[in-house]
Amino acid sequence: MSGDIYIAAAGALSCEKRLQIISNNLANANTAGFKMDQGNLRQISPAEVPSQGAGDPGDLAASRAHLFWNNFSVYTDHSNGPLKQTDNVFDLALNGKGFFCVQTPDGVHYTRKGDFTLNSDGVLVTGNGWPVLGEGGEITVQNKENPRQNAKFSVDGQGNVAVDGKPVDTLRIVDIKEINQLSKAGDTLFKPPAGGLTEAKAEDVKVSQGFIEMSNVDSVKMMTEMIEVLRGYESYQKVIQSADKTYSQAISEIGVL
Repeated sequence: MSGDIYIAAAGALSCEKRLQIISNNLANANTAGFKMDQGNLRQISPAEVPSQGAGDPGDLAASRAHLFWNNFSVYTDHSNGPLKQTDNVFDLALNGKGFFCVQTPDGVHYTRKGDFTLNSDGVLVTGNGWPVLGEGGEITVQNKENPRQNAKFSVDGQGNVAVDGKPVDTLRIVDIKEINQLSKAGDTLFKPPAGGLTEAKAEDVKVSQGFIEMSNVDSVKMMTEMIEVLRGYESYQKVIQSADKTYSQAISEIGVL
């Protein structure tokens, strides 16, 4: 295969990957707590690029294309999204750096999606039913004097939880220093690496009750990027088609000779 086709194919594949990322971002533009992803092509030094030797030029082009493709990575933008007022007492939003801690069957995961609710046992849980953790573990919201009567649930700016005016726990809100080591477990949950990571108590964060943090996706910007990527993809396709046509003609002419 020609060098032109290898290089153009690598470019087209990177465009496809970026389109997948953009499409997923747009699909979650209205998902509370969603953090958008971005594609990144690491800058490659001249020393890393294979040089021309005695081998097949096509193999050289393939090696170069492979190098560029393998240096394309995806990272998550953890910037804050806008807050939306809901007036639901179980909706909680974080303003600043930090994550809520959630107990899942696979261990503790982290989230910024604060549209919580109560399960049948009166435990504060996520929409998936996973318990939201306080410093003392699961948080139970229950009127102890009259379990059938709804308890008054309140959370202050520091994450202190009170039920019927009595303190019961403090939300476990953590700051992750190695934030780039987190990986997505679904659209709004993040899981730590197998070796774990370092949690620190979030200091520069405020809890807002009756609010949820919305997605940090800028739909207009994403649509603009999509148009640019589509144009780039079309350009790479034209290069591939042109190179293929040229080499097909050359092969035909050689066959005639």
